[in-house]
Amino acid sequence: MRIVDIRVIVTSPGRNYVTVKVVTDGGITGVGDATLNGRELAVAAYLTEHVIPALIGRDPARIEDTWQYLYRGAYWRRGPVTMCAIAAIDTALWDIKGKVAGLPVYQLLGGRCRDGVTVYGHANAETVDGVVAEVARHVELGYRAVRVQTGVPGLAKTYGVSSGDRPYEPADAAVPTESVFSARRYLDHVPSVFRRIRAEFGPDLMLLHDVHHRLTPIEAARLGKSLEPYDLTWMEDPVPAELPAGYRLIRQHTTTPIAVGEVFNSIWDAQQLITEQLIDYIRATVVHAGGITHLRRIFDLANLYDVRSGSHGASDLSPVCLAAALHIDLSIPNFGLQEHMGHPEPAEAVFPHTYRLDGGYLHPSEEPGLGVDIDEELAARYPYRPASLPVSRLEDGTLHNW
Repeated sequence: MRIVDIRVIVTSPGRNYVTVKVVTDGGITGVGDATLNGRELAVAAYLTEHVIPALIGRDPARIEDTWQYLYRGAYWRRGPVTMCAIAAIDTALWDIKGKVAGLPVYQLLGGRCRDGVTVYGHANAETVDGVVAEVARHVELGYRAVRVQTGVPGLAKTYGVSSGDRPYEPADAAVPTESVFSARRYLDHVPSVFRRIRAEFGPDLMLLHDVHHRLTPIEAARLGKSLEPYDLTWMEDPVPAELPAGYRLIRQHTTTPIAVGEVFNSIWDAQQLITEQLIDYIRATVVHAGGITHLRRIFDLANLYDVRSGSHGASDLSPVCLAAALHIDLSIPNFGLQEHMGHPEPAEAVFPHTYRLDGGYLHPSEEPGLGVDIDEELAARYPYRPASLPVSRLEDGTLHNW
């Protein structure tokens, strides 16, 4: 069997997605997600100009060799654009291998380690009363874990909080919008939110919160300590991960668990944080971290150091990525949680799939391969629309981490 065609499909059914479809001479196809939120066309160009011409005629069964070919064969290694492109091809090849074997991909990864994949949903609102209602709605839907984000008094706009009744979507304009952040206002407000949520919902519901890289290490340490009475499952991305020493400082001051990694592209990004046990959950994804092959490598390293998975699963990762993540989630021994925001309704139609949500658990497809595809005719009805992630400034105008 040989690869005879690879198509790059850019579509915007509610938001932008980049999908790869690998076609073999035996008629078997595989799909992979190549979406990089706000930089989608950069990955599409990398695939079209540099990756696809090199893969036509290759054996699709040689997944590891192809991964090494695209990684080691590119002198300029790593980075989000390169690793998203590698991930898309790698995921599509696993899809093909599953179809050839007549097995769902999780069986090729070693089979089930659990009956279902525990997912967490997003509860957000501008007010504390509003977020209490949103948490209650998620509990009624069966979620056992909920991420909680609220508006901050004195700030006009807050990360993770939707506008009106629409699902949260940060990429809200062709040119980046700007918002203002204040660590003082934020640190004063967040503990009171979780005091209320824990009082309303008791000790069993798993609660999470995303800081989104906005604090200094000592500010994050203060936040983690103030949240200890409310038993969070994790505090996500408290500081940027470029400086692992910052996580050592946080560890010295709080026992609130830490989750990091949605922007990681390789095992080298995570190595020190994992091996020094500076984090508790690694949130790398199939699409951003080099595909099924490389993400499994990251999770295997994490397992040696009692670090669990907590893969990113925002709506900017297509149903192809979520389907692939579920096969890994089901098969690794150190699974923690899987984020689940869902997708816009048009995207659900463009990407027909057979994974399902039941009682707070996601279940991957039992069909051969990933159990997801792309309807190319329907996808063509939703042309690409430029959409950028925002930027953030402090109250004095200084540019800050969004």
